Amino acid sequence: MDIVQKITKIVEPTLTDRGFELVRVLFQGADTNNTLQIMVERADHTDMKADDCESLSRALSAVLDVEDVIQSRYVLEVTSPGIDRPLVKLADYERFVGREAKIETMVPVDGRKRFKGKLLGVDGNNVQIDFEGQKQNIDFSIISKAKLVLTDELVAQLLKGKK
Repeated sequence: MDIVQKITKIVEPTLTDRGFELVRVLFQGADTNNTLQIMVERADHTDMKADDCESLSRALSAVLDVEDVIQSRYVLEVTSPGIDRPLVKLADYERFVGREAKIETMVPVDGRKRFKGKLLGVDGNNVQIDFEGQKQNIDFSIISKAKLVLTDELVAQLLKGKK
């Protein structure tokens, strides 16, 4: 089990107990300059507040200190996914159907590794995206990075929802 998997296993119960879902865990840096980013969202998908990140940071810091899984010094960052959030789980592609996304793959699919278009959903283990007017199936297991694209339409939807 790698460090990210260990951290995930340690922090998920604390997040769940407090009504949050883990989006992703990133651990990066050099030996003395490490950053642990824990990206979370509310389980009910309502807006995150700065106070949420602050209180979760204190709670997760305590849990991580007890477990002592990270041997070197690190900075803990608890963040929300933001508007142009990463797409990490297969369910994310279903949840955000109709939204514009960028997807990068580890290996070429039909000669390409980068795709941008509207998400069409999921079929089995395939993510479906409207790429240049055609339905493109991308096996979820080969996606290296994906995120929503910040568009005027997305911003308008978010602002409308806040009124």
